[in-house]
Amino acid sequence: MAWFLVETRYVPEKYGEVRPRHREWLQRLSDEGAVAIAGPLGDDSGGVTLIQADDAAALEKILDTDPYHLEGALATRTVREYRPVLGAWLP
Repeated sequence: MAWFLVETRYVPEKYGEVRPRHREWLQRLSDEGAVAIAGPLGDDSGGVTLIQADDAAALEKILDTDPYHLEGALATRTVREYRPVLGAWLP
């Protein structure tokens, strides 16, 4: 399993309508243990998610089910592998 930092930028005129479905999707992933933390940026131009997946290919499959992606509310998505080494959330 690997951790990935996903940063998204929204299509301003579309994301508000899609947000409830996007948050349900994130909540389901969180309940499954895949999402450590997620939320919008302070200026509401996009968001950041820390998500765990088997590998980059598996992550892409997960991200492609995001309602923001499916409903055209996602302008850009940047994915970088992340290797946490210390912090209160780590075992």
